[in-house]
Amino acid sequence: MTLSSGPLDGLVVVALEQAVAAPFASRQLADLGARTIKIERPGGGDFARGYDSTVHGLASHFVWLNAGKESVVADLKTAEGRALLDRLLAHADVFIQNLSPRAARSLGVSARQLTERHSRLIACDISGYGSGGPYEERKAYDLLIQSEAGLVAVTGTPETPAKVGISIADIAAGMYAYSGILSALHQRHRTGLGTALEVSMLEALGEWMGYAYLYSGYGGTQPARAGASHATIAPYGPVRTLGGQIVMFGLQNEREWAVFCGQVLRRADVAQDPRFGGNAQRVEHREELDRIVADVFAELELDEAVGRLESAGIAYAQQRSLAEFVAHPQLKARDRWRTAQTSAGPVEVLKPAVTADWPTPSGSVPALGEHTEGVLAWLDGLEAEQGVTA
Repeated sequence: MTLSSGPLDGLVVVALEQAVAAPFASRQLADLGARTIKIERPGGGDFARGYDSTVHGLASHFVWLNAGKESVVADLKTAEGRALLDRLLAHADVFIQNLSPRAARSLGVSARQLTERHSRLIACDISGYGSGGPYEERKAYDLLIQSEAGLVAVTGTPETPAKVGISIADIAAGMYAYSGILSALHQRHRTGLGTALEVSMLEALGEWMGYAYLYSGYGGTQPARAGASHATIAPYGPVRTLGGQIVMFGLQNEREWAVFCGQVLRRADVAQDPRFGGNAQRVEHREELDRIVADVFAELELDEAVGRLESAGIAYAQQRSLAEFVAHPQLKARDRWRTAQTSAGPVEVLKPAVTADWPTPSGSVPALGEHTEGVLAWLDGLEAEQGVTA
C-alpha cells in the first residue's frame, strides 16, 4: 500500500533556526510531511543563506537543509514579531530552536519555558554545550566541537590532525533532535502531553566517539591517526593501482586474511609470515605489510585489482570524487535523485535515505520571507474559526 501523504502530514513544526544542526532536524520532519515553518530574521534571514553562492547563486548548505519549508520573516526583538511567534506556537506540535541557552531563555522560548505554557508542545533546544555548566555560553561551531570531543585527535595522519570534511557535530545533534522528537510524538500519542528536549552538539558527537574513548580509557592509548587506513585493523585502507586509481579494501578475520594473501596478492607465503600472524601483529608491522600490498597492486590495472578482490570475496570500494559519487551507478539504478525547485531554478538532490510507502517529498527551497503572507492568512483563518482575536 502506498500512502497518499507523509506520516507526519497534519503536524505543524515551527523552527527558530539557523546554520546546520536545527535545520537538519527540521528538514527530516518536513520530508515526512510535517508543515515546517521557518522563522527568519529580517534583512538576511538564516545566515547559512550567505555561506556561499555555488548553487545557481544560492548557498549549498541552505539548499541542502531547507527544502520543503516555509519561510516567515519576523523580528523577535519587536512586540509584533513576538506576537507572531506566540500565534504560531499556539498551533504548533513541535518547536525547534538553536539559539544560545541564554538567548533562548531571554526570549522565553527555551523548551522548558514553552512546555510550561503549551502542555502538548514538543519543544527541542539545540546548543553547542547544553544549558548549565561553564561552557553554556561558548560559541560552538562544528570544528570547535570536533576538537572538544576528541574527534580531531583521532582523525588525520600520524603527523597532522584533521577535521572531518563535513559538519559532523551539527549533523549528529540534528539527528538526535530528530529521533528525540519522533519519540516524543509517540509518547504524546499515549499520554497527551508534550515534552521538553535538549540536545548538545558536544554530547551528540561524544556518543559517536564511544568506541574511541572506551578504547583509549581502557586500553591506555587513543586510536592512532591512520589517514584513510583503519587505526586498529590491518590491512584495511587505500591502495593505488597501476593507473593511479585508489581502491579501498578491508579484512575482518583470519579466514579473509588467508584468502587475501592467496587469491589477491597471490603470495600465500605472506599468510605464513610470523610478523603478520594475527591482526595485532599486522598492525604492529603495518609499514612492512603495506609495502608488500602496495607493490602487488602497483602492477595491477583497476579492473584486474577489483576482479581479484571480487572473486576472493574481499570487501572493497573505489575511492570516488564527489562528481563520481553523483554519477554513482547504484544511485542511478535505484532512482535516488529528485528535483527540488529553488528561486534560482531546479536543483538535483538526493531523496531521503529511508525508503518507505509514503511519497517522496517534492518541496521547494524557500526564498526569504516567501511564505510570510500565506502563513499570516492561515493564522487569521484558524483564529477566526476559534473566535480568537489576534
